[in-house]
Amino acid sequence: MPGHTFKFIGGAVALLGVLGAASAAKAGNYDTGATDTGIKLGQTMPYSGPASAYSAIGRAEIAYFKMLNDKGGINGRKVDLLSMDDAYSPAKTVEQTRRLVESDEVLAMFSMLGTGPNIAAQKYLNVKKVPQLFPSSGASRWNDPQHFPWTTGSQPTYRTEGRIYARWILGNKPDAKIAVITPNEDPGRDYLAGFKEGLGEHVKQIVSEAVYETTDATVDSQIVKFKAAGADVLFNECTPKFAAQAIKKVAELGWKPQIIVPAVSNSVGSVLAPAGLENSVGIVTGAFLKDPGDPRWENDAGMKAWREWMKTYNSGADPADIFNVTGYTMAQMMEMVLQRAGNDLTRANLMKQAQSFRDVELPMLLPGIKLNTSAEQVTPIRQLQMARFNGKSWELFGDVLGE
Repeated sequence: MPGHTFKFIGGAVALLGVLGAASAAKAGNYDTGATDTGIKLGQTMPYSGPASAYSAIGRAEIAYFKMLNDKGGINGRKVDLLSMDDAYSPAKTVEQTRRLVESDEVLAMFSMLGTGPNIAAQKYLNVKKVPQLFPSSGASRWNDPQHFPWTTGSQPTYRTEGRIYARWILGNKPDAKIAVITPNEDPGRDYLAGFKEGLGEHVKQIVSEAVYETTDATVDSQIVKFKAAGADVLFNECTPKFAAQAIKKVAELGWKPQIIVPAVSNSVGSVLAPAGLENSVGIVTGAFLKDPGDPRWENDAGMKAWREWMKTYNSGADPADIFNVTGYTMAQMMEMVLQRAGNDLTRANLMKQAQSFRDVELPMLLPGIKLNTSAEQVTPIRQLQMARFNGKSWELFGDVLGE
């Protein structure tokens, strides 16, 4: 990447020269990880392992802070994001998180990826009173400030998303025979619970259910089983690698169900392209971000700014991969928290700022989707809009939906 040098040391991805000379900020009130000239953040990210497609999010976040630092940082302070590889292994997440908190002495953890990894670190971070901000996961447990006051959510919860998809099915295909595949881990259970809640008395329309392990080679056998059960709707609630496999297998079988994929796996570059764009036509999903492939955003100011940033700071990344939009947007949320915190860079003040969003609009969020948080409601994005894949991009339809 132009102007960008990565180093991989002990599983860490960091920026060289991030803490270069900066105009001195005013003396402030600091906790560990913040000074007059710098702010140190940590995260874990699956740069290797079965969920490595998501690592585009971490790379985009690093690139975003590189851009901010080139412009003088936040309130005159350079931001050092230490992004560690945990291979999507909760045990490794704990090891890397402890290192970031106890050895690297970060101010906060930001956008750690994955439900299992975040769960593994959540109790430790809350005991240590280290903010766990905007995890890249939609688990319901991030919105529980009573039990985990140092954790916030980020995107719509999987439970909310599941309910929205179920209601969409009942409204558009009321006699559907439904098959559902989920990972055998907490995100899958969250999605399935919300999906069944949304179906309500129609839950018996699920004719086949299956799970998979992230260590499995394929999900082919589950898809074969679904076709044999006579399903005509498939809720393909898989992570990217397996979501792509499922779409491809459906096509190989000559089966024609209505496929729904979750927001976490609706990347054209990471999921639909590997599955075959021709095999993905007609798939529906829920979206809260602008799709770089959607021509409707061609002249959109936010999209233009994102494309320029991609060219300058993230040029090695796939411009069709919406995970680059995800990282960009999450980094903007973190930027806003740090900006608003001013010279009071304490962990308690970061949490206060993260809980104080009021109808905030960001350039790559879909129109009508706004950030809102409070001390009781700490998930900022709680809305979705349905979209259908046309072979090239996602086409939005209907109204913004939420709870």
